[in-house]
Amino acid sequence: MSGPDVVVVGGRVAGAATAMLLARAGARVTVLERSPYGSDTLSTHALMRAGVMQLSRWGLLDAVIASGAPAVRRTTFHYADDESVEVVIRPGGGVDALYAPRRHVLDRLLVDAAAAAGAEVRHGVTVTGLLRDRVGRVAGVVAQGRDGHREELRAPLTIGADGIRSVVAADAQAPVERHGTHVGATLYRYVGGVDAPGYEWAYGDRAMAGLIPTHDGACVLFVSGDPRRVQALRRTVGVEGAFAALLHAAAPRLVERVAAGQVVGRTRGWGGVAGHVRRSHGPGWALVGDAGYFKDPATAHGMTDALRDAELLARAVVESPGSTVARAAALRDYQATRDRLSTRLFEATEQVASFRWDLDEIRRVLRLVNAAMSDEVDHIAALPVPPSGTAWGIRPTAPGLAGIIPADTGADVSVA
Repeated sequence: MSGPDVVVVGGRVAGAATAMLLARAGARVTVLERSPYGSDTLSTHALMRAGVMQLSRWGLLDAVIASGAPAVRRTTFHYADDESVEVVIRPGGGVDALYAPRRHVLDRLLVDAAAAAGAEVRHGVTVTGLLRDRVGRVAGVVAQGRDGHREELRAPLTIGADGIRSVVAADAQAPVERHGTHVGATLYRYVGGVDAPGYEWAYGDRAMAGLIPTHDGACVLFVSGDPRRVQALRRTVGVEGAFAALLHAAAPRLVERVAAGQVVGRTRGWGGVAGHVRRSHGPGWALVGDAGYFKDPATAHGMTDALRDAELLARAVVESPGSTVARAAALRDYQATRDRLSTRLFEATEQVASFRWDLDEIRRVLRLVNAAMSDEVDHIAALPVPPSGTAWGIRPTAPGLAGIIPADTGADVSVA
C-alpha cells in the first residue's frame, strides 16, 4: 500500500480538524501527535461564535453539547469603574449559544472524527525533523515513538499543526512575517460552585480576568497582567497572593463570588510568548493553528482561529488539483485570507496584552475585537457547508485524492 497523501504533525484542535476535513475529502492522511490520546492542555476553553459555527457545520456540535459543556447565552464585560455591560448571544448561523469544552473533550472529539473519516491517527509519536527530496522540497517527516524507534514517513504534503514552537515551521525555515511586541503573563485555575451563567471578562488596574463555565460545574478562572508585575507578585506574596492581587485589580466584583467556590486542582501559570504571523506555506509544507499564527490568549480566540484556518487550509488543498503551480497559488490564497481575517484581531490583541490602557481605551479596543470577529463570522457563513460524509462533494475514483495532491517532485515553482 502506498503512503499517505498528507502527514499532519499535531493532533489537537488545528491538526485534528484539518485531518478530518482532508480525510472526508478522500485524502489518505496520517496524524502524528506526541501527547497521549485524551490528554488535557492549558487553555481558556472559550469558543467564539465562528468556532461554534464550524463545529455545527461539520456535524460535531451535538457531540460537544452531549458531552455536558454548558450553553453560554450571554457575555458580560466588567470594568473597574463599576460598569458592567451584558451582551446576549443571539441565534444565528446555526448557533444559539457558545460553549467552552475542556480540551481533553474537544480534542478527542475532533481526533475521533478524523479517524472515523479514515485518517490514521498515531499518538505518542514525536516529529524530530523533515525529509526532503532531491530538489529540496519537503517530502515528509522523521519521527520517533515512545520506545525510541525512529522512522521516516514520506508524503507529498506535510502540514505543521504543532504549536507555537513548531518543528515543521523551524525545519522548513518559515519566515516570521510579523512579530508581536506585547506579552501577558497569566495564572489559571478551575473553580467549582460559582454561579457563572455566561462568559465574563473583567478589566481594571493594568490587569484583566476571565470566568468561563466549562464541564462538571466548574469554571476556568484566569488573571493576567504585565509579566514583570506578575513575576514580582509571585516573588513577594507567592502564587496565591499574586492571584488574589490581580483578581482584585481586574475584577473587584468577582472577588466575593469566586471566594465562595472551591478551587479544583492546582493553579497553573503561563509566562507568555510574543505573538507571530509566519508564512504559512512552502514547497511541500503548510502551517495551521498556532504554528502559523499565534497571539496572546488575552482575547481567548486561539481555538476559534484554529478551527477557521483548518477549513481554509483544507479547502486550499482540496480545490487545487493537478500541479505544484496550482497548489502554490491556492496556498497563497489561504494565507491571504487567513491574514485578512486575522490582522485586526492580532492588532487589538496586542493592545490588550500591553496592559498600558485605561478603561476608556480598553472599551475602544474591545469594539475593534468585536468588529474583527464579525468579519470572521461573515466569511465562514458564506462558505458552502461540507456535505455529511465527504467534504465539498469530492469522491475520488481511486484511493487518495486522485490527483488533488500533486505527486511530481521535480523542479518546483517558487512560492515566496
